[in-house]
Amino acid sequence: MNHAATALHTADWRRRVFALYQEVRDAAADGSPALAHAHWRTDRDRLFASHPASPLPAEARTRFTGLSVAAYNADYRFEATIDDDGAGQLMEVPTGTDGVVPFERLGSVVLDGLGSLALWRLKSYGGGLFLPLRDGSSGAGGSYGGGRYLLDTVKGAHLGEREGRLIVDLNFAYNPSCAYDEAWACPLPGPDNRLGPALPVGEQYTAY
Repeated sequence: MNHAATALHTADWRRRVFALYQEVRDAAADGSPALAHAHWRTDRDRLFASHPASPLPAEARTRFTGLSVAAYNADYRFEATIDDDGAGQLMEVPTGTDGVVPFERLGSVVLDGLGSLALWRLKSYGGGLFLPLRDGSSGAGGSYGGGRYLLDTVKGAHLGEREGRLIVDLNFAYNPSCAYDEAWACPLPGPDNRLGPALPVGEQYTAY
């Protein structure tokens, strides 16, 4: 394995993801979250199909025809306040490749009619917000059994804020890289990041 080439490819992947989410935020700010979502789907399909740092193994890319993502539903877009529920709680997540990853809880975001999710801050180099979730569709023929990510700002996945509220759009829930290749390290949702209902939006799980 050429570690230098792999590191450069990963850095380029992250640059592209940061740029994609900036375009998503701009489009949503213009009043078009559904169009932003369509662009997100198209660009992620392109990255998964052709980028050297794609989470898909090379052999799987040859039969890849696009990620399975549900149609946009505006009912699952929220502008959530962050309360102090659980603030200061520490979570240390052991991973197979990155050792123990430390997180500190900033509080919780309440999603009307669905429940609440713990919001975390990565307590290591790079920092960033982390908002994973597991729901009733996880491992039940819908989304990935280990859960999905909504926000992971250290890697560029961030939908922004509005007047002090955090934008939490469940249509943008996506599978972590380890869903497609176990070589990736992926902290997964704990008990405070679980919603009971099965969410009919976001990226679903397909084995490639």
